[in-house]
Amino acid sequence: MTFQIIDAWIQHPTKRFISHPMFETLRRWTRQTGEIPDIPLEFTIAVMDEARIAKSLTCAWWAPYGELISNDEVADFVRQYPDRLVGIASVNLYRPMDAVREMRRCVKKFGFKGFRILPWLWNLPPDDRRYYPVFAECVELNIPFCLQVGHTGPLCPSEPGRPIPYLDNVALDFPELKIVGGHIGFPWTLEMISLATKYENVYIDTSAYKAKRFPPELINFMKTNGKKKVLFASNYPMINPGQCLKDLDALGLDEETQRLFLYENAKRVFGL
Repeated sequence: MTFQIIDAWIQHPTKRFISHPMFETLRRWTRQTGEIPDIPLEFTIAVMDEARIAKSLTCAWWAPYGELISNDEVADFVRQYPDRLVGIASVNLYRPMDAVREMRRCVKKFGFKGFRILPWLWNLPPDDRRYYPVFAECVELNIPFCLQVGHTGPLCPSEPGRPIPYLDNVALDFPELKIVGGHIGFPWTLEMISLATKYENVYIDTSAYKAKRFPPELINFMKTNGKKKVLFASNYPMINPGQCLKDLDALGLDEETQRLFLYENAKRVFGL
């Protein structure tokens, strides 16, 4: 059966982004050595084609020291491939009003469909006060808040990625806010599943994990009360989406669950 697959988390790897020293551990894990090349956007589209990905949610990256992938760069990527790429914004948490204005610009001018930030990059858990103006604006703009949950690959503290209590507090304070926790929350996957069960607007994406590495608890959640709660994602370029999908059939998901996981849940959550 042919699915219209949506990848809920990629970033097109600009050289400024992929060559940053914090990704040295990821380059080691993926056996990348030598000079880091400029990767043309056409290469990313070809990777999507090979994996039968119809659309990819393509994110910007803001860090405390500046932009690694700017919102304007992402907007340019989307302009080049408007049928294949969907923009996801990032902002400077240290300047809350500028962050709110930038969110509005990205959604209203560029048509971006979400906001993503990496709590470990800021060493700020998501219930820190600096996030809250942006959460309020996400609700007003009707876009999801996307983040990493679980341990970090780069050598940074993992604690900001723990779902309970930090993300639990956010979901309590902003019941209207759609929240998508990426990287499945490992080693706290059960905490993430509990939040997705507890809250109507909390979801999980499987970025950074191949299907064969999904924990049994997550697979069981997908087959039962979590059918509408889990979204496919790759975290390309860390992992190619085709590698993430390779062993999907071995999970024993029925046709409806696969369809929801690969396409329909993302379409609904992000309003695509």
